[in-house]
Amino acid sequence: MHKLLIILLLIGGPVVMHSQAPVPNKPRVLVSTDIGGTDPDDNQSMAHLLMYSDRFTIEGLVSSPSYGAGSSREILRMIHLYEQDLPKLQAHGKGFATPRHLRAVTKQGRRGAAPHAGYSMATEGSDWIISCARKPTSAPLWIQVWGGLDDVAQALHDAPDIADKIRIYWIGGPNKKWSVNSYAYVAAQFPELWFIEVNSSYYGFFSDNEQLDRISTSAYYKKYIKGGGHLGEDFINYYGGQIKMGDTPSLPYLMDGDPTQPGRESWGGSFIPIDHSSRVVYEGVTSRADTVAFCAVVEFHFSGPHIRAPPDSVCFSMEVGYGNTVQTWPGYYLGDGQYTLRYAPKKAEVLAYRFASAIPALDDRVGELVISNTWPADPRPTDFPLGDHWYTDRSDPELYDGAIQGGLTIGKWREAVLMDWAERWRWLGAGGR
Repeated sequence: MHKLLIILLLIGGPVVMHSQAPVPNKPRVLVSTDIGGTDPDDNQSMAHLLMYSDRFTIEGLVSSPSYGAGSSREILRMIHLYEQDLPKLQAHGKGFATPRHLRAVTKQGRRGAAPHAGYSMATEGSDWIISCARKPTSAPLWIQVWGGLDDVAQALHDAPDIADKIRIYWIGGPNKKWSVNSYAYVAAQFPELWFIEVNSSYYGFFSDNEQLDRISTSAYYKKYIKGGGHLGEDFINYYGGQIKMGDTPSLPYLMDGDPTQPGRESWGGSFIPIDHSSRVVYEGVTSRADTVAFCAVVEFHFSGPHIRAPPDSVCFSMEVGYGNTVQTWPGYYLGDGQYTLRYAPKKAEVLAYRFASAIPALDDRVGELVISNTWPADPRPTDFPLGDHWYTDRSDPELYDGAIQGGLTIGKWREAVLMDWAERWRWLGAGGR
């Protein structure tokens, strides 16, 4: 049972906060991250992880940038900052990870998204996942994925025996879009995995819902982080110090109660089991008459000319425009005149797209697709069937944070998480202490 601490009377009514419930065992953790790429929220979450390294047995830090230019060098840079702050942390507790250990378990994974098959060649990172998962212990390896699933998929392909030795908490959403081929491979080939797929709840950690707490995510740096050691000095470089930390909910999930019970209330969210993952197949382009759930795997299939190209060759693309930005997604030749492309929309909208190719039969096809705001939507025959331990965001209407499915299951604990972290920033000298 959670120990009640205080009741805050906010604009939206009373919010009950609780202390962290005991965790049965110190979790074995491996983090797969796209840190150093296009989204610096991973740097914020890495600072959070390092400052709480006494709460975990950190077995791996894998750079897995399915998109962008992230690398293990950025992880090592963060470890260097942590090393300089470590004496102050150690003055307040024991069990913090040594910089030497953290450097030893930092590995480089795949750079760029996997091809249509969902896997390709082994990497240092995927091999390290296998090595950690195969350790002779009954304790599961918790893999927290802050980016694409590419190295996880590669590890599972190369060593299927690790499937029952790992537990995955994945920040999906946009990361699903970037690593849709790896996701499709994992869901199709390993449906019995123990897998928490967080496609939207995590947004609650940095939403602009002022009713959730009294802490402004834009003011948190100035009040609680500024002056907090080398990590604090570095923090201003990410979003000007504004809290985003979209990957952070994976950490308090393992710090608050029994992580083998996803349906519980916890600082890292509350989740429900699902028996299918949405997959929709279209033969050709779509129109506004077609609707899919956000984060569904959408497959476009085309018949065209027989060409001299090996299977899994990129030979066309889909262009999706967002404002002044056009994102491009690769399409593949499967052989025998068959072509395909996967896409996973991350939000509710009317999606307009265009196919482009040097192959005239595929070039300049345009279409639209309506994206609904409930995941995973009603079952379809083309869905990926899932086993008994696949979980996702709660879909109760009262738990939406605006348009964010399940957002309140994480957002309502945001203040508790941030105030707990503020104490550790004070250890590093923030606030003049």
